[in-house]
Amino acid sequence: MTRHASALDHFRQGQDDLRDEALNRALGHFRAAHRLDPDAAAFRSFYGLTLGLCERRWDQALELCRSAARDEFFEPVHYHNLARLHLAFGFKAEAVRLLRRGLMIDPASVDILAALAGLGVRRRPPLGFLRRANPLNRLLGRVMGQTGLRSEEADFGVEPAPTTG
Repeated sequence: MTRHASALDHFRQGQDDLRDEALNRALGHFRAAHRLDPDAAAFRSFYGLTLGLCERRWDQALELCRSAARDEFFEPVHYHNLARLHLAFGFKAEAVRLLRRGLMIDPASVDILAALAGLGVRRRPPLGFLRRANPLNRLLGRVMGQTGLRSEEADFGVEPAPTTG
C-alpha cells in the first residue's frame, strides 16, 4: 500500500485481510481508513470490530460499532459486526438479538444467516404458550425431530375451519 493510499483503499484491503483472518493487518488498515475519514460509518464499524478482536478494547470497540449502527441503522453489516463483537466477549444472547435485527433489514443476508446457523439458534418450541422446558414441549419437539416435522408444519390435530362455497 502506498503512502498516499485512500481511505477506501485501506478499507478494501482491511476487508480482504479480515476475510483471510489476518486480524492485525486488518486492524491496521481499518485504523488508517478511520483516521482518514472518521465520519464514514462502515470504517468505524469495521475498525471497532477489529479493535475489539485484536486489542480486546471492549468499551471503545463497542462505541465505534454502536455509533456506526446508529448512523446507518439500515445497514445489516453493522449489526453483524456488533454481533461478532458481542460473541467475542461472550455475550451470545445479545449477539443473536443483533443478528435477528440485521435479518429484519435484509432477510437474505448470507453472512447473517451463516452466523445464526453457526450458532445453532433454536427453533421455537412446538407449543409457544408453554415454557421450552415443559415436558409436553420436550416430547413434541423430540417427536417432530424424529419425524422431520417442523413446528411451522405441524397442526397438532387442529382442523381448518370449513369453508362455504
